[in-house]
Amino acid sequence: MRQKSPSTVEDRTDMKIAQVAPLAESVPPRLYGGTERVVSFLTEELVRLGHDVTLFASGDSNTSATLVAAWPQAIRLDSSLRDSLAPHILMLEQIIQSAHEFDVLHFHLAQLHFPLVRRLPVAHVTTLHGRLDMPELAPLYREFHDVPLVSISDAQRRPLPDACWAATIPHGMPLDLLRFHPGPGEYLAFVGRISPEKRVDRAIAIATGCGQPLKIAAKIDPADGDYFERAIKPLLDHPLVEYVGEINEQQKDDFLGRATALLFPIDWPEPFGLVMIEAMACGTPVVAFRGGSVEEVVDHGVTGFIVDTIDAAIAATRAAASLARSRCREVFERRFNVTRMANAYLEIYEQLVRLKPDPTSEPLTGRPSTPVLTGVT
Repeated sequence: MRQKSPSTVEDRTDMKIAQVAPLAESVPPRLYGGTERVVSFLTEELVRLGHDVTLFASGDSNTSATLVAAWPQAIRLDSSLRDSLAPHILMLEQIIQSAHEFDVLHFHLAQLHFPLVRRLPVAHVTTLHGRLDMPELAPLYREFHDVPLVSISDAQRRPLPDACWAATIPHGMPLDLLRFHPGPGEYLAFVGRISPEKRVDRAIAIATGCGQPLKIAAKIDPADGDYFERAIKPLLDHPLVEYVGEINEQQKDDFLGRATALLFPIDWPEPFGLVMIEAMACGTPVVAFRGGSVEEVVDHGVTGFIVDTIDAAIAATRAAASLARSRCREVFERRFNVTRMANAYLEIYEQLVRLKPDPTSEPLTGRPSTPVLTGVT
C-alpha cells in the first residue's frame, strides 16, 4: 500500500479508508448476514466515489477494494475452527501494523478493538450493529467514552446516551440491487433467523389467522437448534406454511418481490432490520411489530403498518395489498439508498480527520482526548 502524504480535507481528492468487517461471514455474505452485507454496500460505494479503500475481511470476500484476508474463509463455514477470537486478534494486529497508511479506520466489530484504537494516532470510527440494552455494556462504554461511534438507528443508541455518538446513519442499499415488483403478490414472506427474538411463530399465527400462505426463508444458528425443534418445527406442518431455508441475494429479489407483504414480528429492540428496506426496494409493504428501529424505518400507512398485537397484525396484513407498492419503492430510493449512506459516513470521516491526535505522539500509550463532533442524522 502506498503511504499518502499529509493533506487537508479541503484539498483532498480522495481518502484512504480501511473498512474492518467481522469474520463470521464473507463480505458480502453468501447467504444470511446483515452486517457484512452493509459493509459490502458501503465499501463498494466508497470505491465508486473515488476513494482508496482497503477491506479487512475473510479471504472468500468479493470486493473492488483492496482485500486484506485476515482468515481464509468465513468463520461460520470453517468447521475446523474452534476459537473464533483468534482470527480477529490476528486481524487487529494487521490493522495496527498498517494503521499509519490510512486517513481513517472504520470498524464494524462491536467493541473488540476499543483498547487499541484509543491509543492509535489515526482517525477512527466504529459502527455498532447490535443491540445495546444489556446492562454490562454501560460501564464498558463509560470507560471508552473517547471512542467515536455511529448508531444505525436512534433507538439503538438510547440505552447508552452518554457514549461518544458521532451520528445516526441508517443503512442504505444500491438502487439496482433489487428490482421493483408491481405486485400484487402471492404469499406472505418472512426473512431472517429462526430465534426467540425474531418470532417466526408470530408470523405463522398471522398467516394462518388471515388464511394466506407464508414462505419462511431463514437460517437456524446452532444456538437456536433446540428452540427450532421444540417451538417452531411442529408449526411447519400447517398446509399454509412453507420453510425454504436460507436464501442468497439473487433469490431474495424474487422471494420478496412476489410477496404481498413482509412479516417482521420481532420481540426485541431491533437495531435496524435490513430486510425491511430490502422489501421496500421490491415494492413490498412491511407489517412489523413495534420495537427498536421499526418506527424509524416503516412509515405507518405508507410503506407498511406498525402493530402491537397478533389481531392487529392480522388486520394489517389483510390491508397491506391496499398500499401503493410504487410508494414503498419511492421511499426506499429517497431514504435508504447507498449513496446517502456513504456520503453521511464521509462527512464523519472528514470531521474525525480534522480532529485526529497529533501523529507524532507515541502509539499505544496514553489516551486521546474525546473528539467533539457535530454529528450527522
